[in-house]
Amino acid sequence: MLLNIIYLLAGFIILVYGANLLVDGGAALAHRLKVPNIVIGLTVVAFGTSTPELVVNIISSIEGSSALALGNVLGSNIFNIMAILGVTALFVPIGIKRSTTWIEIPLAVLAAVLILILANGEPAGIITRAEGFCLLCFFAVFIAYTLFIAKRGGQETEEVNIKPYSLKKSVLFILLGLAGLVGGGRLLVDGAVSLAQMAGISERIIGLTIISIGTSLPELATSLIAARKKNADIAIGNVVGSNIFNTFLILGASAGISPLKVTTDSVTDLWVNIGVSVLLFIFVFTGKGRQINRWEGALFLTLYITYLTLLIVS
Repeated sequence: MLLNIIYLLAGFIILVYGANLLVDGGAALAHRLKVPNIVIGLTVVAFGTSTPELVVNIISSIEGSSALALGNVLGSNIFNIMAILGVTALFVPIGIKRSTTWIEIPLAVLAAVLILILANGEPAGIITRAEGFCLLCFFAVFIAYTLFIAKRGGQETEEVNIKPYSLKKSVLFILLGLAGLVGGGRLLVDGAVSLAQMAGISERIIGLTIISIGTSLPELATSLIAARKKNADIAIGNVVGSNIFNTFLILGASAGISPLKVTTDSVTDLWVNIGVSVLLFIFVFTGKGRQINRWEGALFLTLYITYLTLLIVS
């Protein structure tokens, strides 16, 4: 048991550190190749915060742990909205841009509903490889839309801190980052599966809690830093964007590698995912202006604690 916990902790640390190295090296290399900063921010940096979830899910799919893969995506989406936005809103009310209100949040709701539709399609209880590739196509369209809006100046992104590394150092950081992601991801998945087996806990619960929270730490850190700098509107962009990434890219890639089984218990999680996404959209209009207020943040946190309690009790 203790060894599995050590594997989990070591996996988290190596995974996050590997993602940081990959982002730093990738951003520096892209800058040397004359890629515009805004494109770097919307691709390399955005991918970087979702890389831990992606790596964990790819390894889980390869090893046949579909419950862990699905639980990680759903758990991350639920944690992003209820915990990250909840904590951030307690620091400072979160302003929401018009495009986020009418495009990104509805798209996140659509993505949540789409998973439920795919899970109940034919064959029932399975997200097939073909459906996985369909999700990846949606992701490609989303990236194209994001870049189009950004180039027109209709979308603000956080400042991209690009370090002036040499070409060799950039490539070295990329390779070390990839190695850290693979190694950390393997430790994390193996530790989680073994811990679940020894403790008699389902892989679904491990994915919805420990794994999803751990892999969402980059989004949490980014959102809290944005709130501290009085740029809380960046937080909701990160959260909603991450949820869209999780559904279209990570779940799509996972199903593309190996079809994902959706159990009866997981269907409940799918409905929770839809519910919190819809609640986020509703909260946009319950305060003054388009923003998430402190009381709404407190409610999000209360609901998340209740959800975790019910998971543990069940």
